[in-house]
Amino acid sequence: MKTISSRDFNQHPSEVKKAADQGPVMITKRGKPGHILLNVEAYQKLTGTRPKITELLAMPGSEDIDLEVPRLDDLAQPANFS
Repeated sequence: MKTISSRDFNQHPSEVKKAADQGPVMITKRGKPGHILLNVEAYQKLTGTRPKITELLAMPGSEDIDLEVPRLDDLAQPANFS
């Protein structure tokens, strides 16, 4: 696990985010552990969660994705009251 001071985190956020893509990054404050930075995939694996479709559609750039939803006409059945 990579360790970085909060000062370095504030001065070089891009580098710390790149490091978090390789694994967890511990951010220290005055030499003591303060936070752990994970990328989304590692967090989801740790918590056992998956993104919801609403979260995926709200992501920047998602407006450029063509989403074709097939029409499901065969789901509705007339009620039989006999």
